[in-house]
Amino acid sequence: MKNIVTLKNSREFGNVYNHKESFANKHLVMYLSANNLDYSRIGISVSKKVGNSVVRHRITRLIRESYRLNKDNLKNGYDIVIVARNAAKDKNFFDIEKSFLHLAKLHHILIDNREKS
Repeated sequence: MKNIVTLKNSREFGNVYNHKESFANKHLVMYLSANNLDYSRIGISVSKKVGNSVVRHRITRLIRESYRLNKDNLKNGYDIVIVARNAAKDKNFFDIEKSFLHLAKLHHILIDNREKS
């Protein structure tokens, strides 16, 4: 199993935030920046306003799993930061995954199955 490469420090997150390319929906906000690498990196941010540590870690796991299952359908070479909104608190995996894929499609990083062939 390949590991997911993540953004580690606030400078890396800041570079993506400063790029100012973002889209949002009801549950998530996605920031995107090209990283000039042949792989993508992901960073996940869940504020204390969303809930206690159990809730925040659950949302983080759902977002990470959505990325892991769909990373083969995403274009490489981007730094992606996902920020969870308060509405994501009570949602299940399928709602979070649907929101994640919706934002990826808005950013044009979702590869259509017709393009793969």
